[in-house]
Amino acid sequence: MAQLGKLAFFDPSLSGSGKLSCASCHSPEHAYGPPNGLAVQLGGADMKHYGTRAVPSLRYLRRVPIWTHTYASSFKERLEDGDNMPSGGYTWDGRFDRPADQAAFPLLNADEMANANAADVTAKLSKSAYAARFREVFGQDIFSRPTDALAALGKALERFQFDDPSFQPFDSKFDQVLDGKAKFTTQEARGFALFVDPDRGNCASCHLVDKGAAGAHPTLTDYNFQTLGVPRNPEIPANADPKYYDMGLCGPFRTDKTDATWYCGMFRTPTLRNVSTRRVFFHNGRFHTLEESLRFYVQRDTNPGKWYPHPGGKQQFDDLPVKYQSNIDHRNAPMTNHKGGKPVWSEGDIRDVMAFLDTLNDSDAKPVGKSAAH
Repeated sequence: MAQLGKLAFFDPSLSGSGKLSCASCHSPEHAYGPPNGLAVQLGGADMKHYGTRAVPSLRYLRRVPIWTHTYASSFKERLEDGDNMPSGGYTWDGRFDRPADQAAFPLLNADEMANANAADVTAKLSKSAYAARFREVFGQDIFSRPTDALAALGKALERFQFDDPSFQPFDSKFDQVLDGKAKFTTQEARGFALFVDPDRGNCASCHLVDKGAAGAHPTLTDYNFQTLGVPRNPEIPANADPKYYDMGLCGPFRTDKTDATWYCGMFRTPTLRNVSTRRVFFHNGRFHTLEESLRFYVQRDTNPGKWYPHPGGKQQFDDLPVKYQSNIDHRNAPMTNHKGGKPVWSEGDIRDVMAFLDTLNDSDAKPVGKSAAH
């Protein structure tokens, strides 16, 4: 099944354009993340359609827990009880519990692989070079049952992502340090100290660095969701409509949590493994350098005019409706700072943290070229 999943993962013939495969956006050379610095990738039947979210890496997803969520009766209760924080699930809004379920979305999305329905996907599968092997695994009549065939394809893709060691190599310098086989440089050690300091970077509060059970190496995420107030990205065509908002857990893609309005604006905390090889950051690809992403993280509140068009108005955070502005995180450092305050990191500190983040790169992960950033 995993072998079939691998064949399908690299097969552009499964798309409406005949040019887009899973690997087109999730490049193996780039830690199964985007191969360029575009905020969102192009797809559709004509390969000219823009998506609305940045492509995440598919590495280190095997440990992602299923979606868990306890409703709080009020926003105040959510603030007081961390157990009410949503966690788990796949994609930026956690709406799929398994990659097998998630696979259908890009296959059927008009802006991505652009198949009309399950029958459309099945027709392409039945003509693939591995159609006979697909029938051997899932039944000789599988292509006469389009819904089942689409589900079977999802299972095969999941097995590839879970079973192939290229998706979880755990061979970065950071892993070697954990195993006692390497040591941080002086600069990397300074960056690590800033990363875990709860009064300064406080990164480790979401991007956990402790070893897991049985000495397992961390995936650098707690799988929870955060409302950081990332600035609106004009590079996404959908954002040209002032009435359009991507609110993560509250839609537009996820529709089952719209009544939990205190979660509007929340997006999943990604792993930081291989983060410094990327040229697109946050759910909307707003930033194209790691340095600028870190600068936003520590200067969001000290210098809001740098990031938002109306830093002192009702809608300081420009990518979330006014009525949800109170959802933005102001409780966790460094988001507890204030306008005109001193950022918790200097420019030198940012360089030190970047040096530490470089140690999280897998040995085979190639950095995306800066020339592809826009």
